[in-house]
Amino acid sequence: MTDGDQPANSTPSASTLLFDNERQFRLLVGGVIDYALYMLDPDGRVSTWNAGGERIKGYAPDEIIGQHFSRFYPPEDVASGKPERLLEIARSTGKYEEEGWRLRKDGSRFWADVLITTLYDESGNIRGFAKVTRDRCMSRLAEAFPGYGWETNRGYGTEEHREAVLRLGRCAEHRETFLRKLLALRGDPAQMDFLAAEG
Repeated sequence: MTDGDQPANSTPSASTLLFDNERQFRLLVGGVIDYALYMLDPDGRVSTWNAGGERIKGYAPDEIIGQHFSRFYPPEDVASGKPERLLEIARSTGKYEEEGWRLRKDGSRFWADVLITTLYDESGNIRGFAKVTRDRCMSRLAEAFPGYGWETNRGYGTEEHREAVLRLGRCAEHRETFLRKLLALRGDPAQMDFLAAEG
């Protein structure tokens, strides 16, 4: 046995356990793709990024880390100071939660469920914020049109069809155009007539 080896029945050192714990946590956060999980520094700049953030918002880590999180908000929200207000609320209450419009890198909007949680160090000083964002476009369609299977697309064709619907489901800004394309994919002429009468 070498100096670095430990007997099979020995307890791992605290540093080994900490390293394993940190590695597992990085794997957990990095592997989540349905949620953007990232940290902001105390000034609101993105300091970490995960695969879910890249999938939902379209930014690679090197494009967004160091940038202010206000770039995820529509221009009217930025102009009104909303991003800064949300951080102030999180600072004073410990968290902020809402649903609302957010922007992707390509400028398209999506309906998001957002949670901002204030992070403190051992002395009670603010170290930054944890931010969790979920794209709720498909679930909103499911709520608006129950029984159509928007969120799962169950029973509606091939994997290519599912991918096309998911691409369209990125909450296009023009509701009528979006719904017409989606319904055309589903081949539902009765619903197309309903939209024509509604529009």
